Amino acid sequence: MSEQPILEVRNLKKHFQVGGGKTLKAVDDLNFAIRRGETFGLVGESGCGKSTAGRTIIRLYEATSGEVLFNGENVHQLKGKKLHDFRRQMQMVFQDPYASLNPRMTVGNIIAEGVDIHGMYTGAKRKERVMELLRAVGLNDEHANRFPHEFSGGQRQRIGIARALAIEPQFIIADEPISALDVSVQAQVVNLFKKLQKERGLTYLFIAHDLAMVKHISDRIGVMYLGKLVEVTTSEALYAKPLHPYTQSLLSAIPIPDPEIERTRERIILQGEIPSPLNPPSGCPFRTRCPHAMSVCAEVMPEFKEVEPNHYTACHLY
Repeated sequence: MSEQPILEVRNLKKHFQVGGGKTLKAVDDLNFAIRRGETFGLVGESGCGKSTAGRTIIRLYEATSGEVLFNGENVHQLKGKKLHDFRRQMQMVFQDPYASLNPRMTVGNIIAEGVDIHGMYTGAKRKERVMELLRAVGLNDEHANRFPHEFSGGQRQRIGIARALAIEPQFIIADEPISALDVSVQAQVVNLFKKLQKERGLTYLFIAHDLAMVKHISDRIGVMYLGKLVEVTTSEALYAKPLHPYTQSLLSAIPIPDPEIERTRERIILQGEIPSPLNPPSGCPFRTRCPHAMSVCAEVMPEFKEVEPNHYTACHLY
């Protein structure tokens, strides 16, 4: 794995105007970098802004402010051929395998759509490329002539992965790619991601809310709460010694497959509801649910800083 970042996110914000003069701060001042060849997991509760972050990074959404540097170039300033080339280098696997595939197209044409747009292969080579990709994701050649409704959820997600790989990207954003799948299929899809990464030297931003699965695939993990990163470190350090109270509560919710430990261990139950991103709390966004909240938490936004080597958090406890 290279130390050189392939992606740098600097002070990224994505705000939506929702009427009545109100602003929804879906992503609010994100900072992180992803090294070439690694998997960076982005986790948090539903509605924390992680999918919006992924869509803003790949420029499905325009950023409100901040920078996304991919191979040293600001994604949100690219135009013309440079933007066209960027689209080839970064691809996305979407959350819902039922909604993300065109029901009127055959699987072969779905996979080859990017190849056609970028003019990479034609004729026999195009067909050969489609078959190679189907086999790479564990499907058969004859599946190319079928339509999406003829496949299960797990198979559809494999088709989505094949489509993302078709134009030989360097970087893939996987937006909750397993959340709509049966538990038995989730592990197969995650193992497929790992296998393809090893074979093709891919870099992943893996967005999910299942912390156990994220640990299995990620080198480093960022934890989001209400549009902000609250903790970033290696997956080992996050599970061994979570620093932020929110991360601690998330990890305490993961069931342990040992009835004795599971019966006696202490769960951290958060009180109260998640605040609305339309009207976030003053100071630390987590303070209204935090068991360790102090008076300073209501007044001052905690600085996101390195507390231990390669372990960053935003909390007044440190």
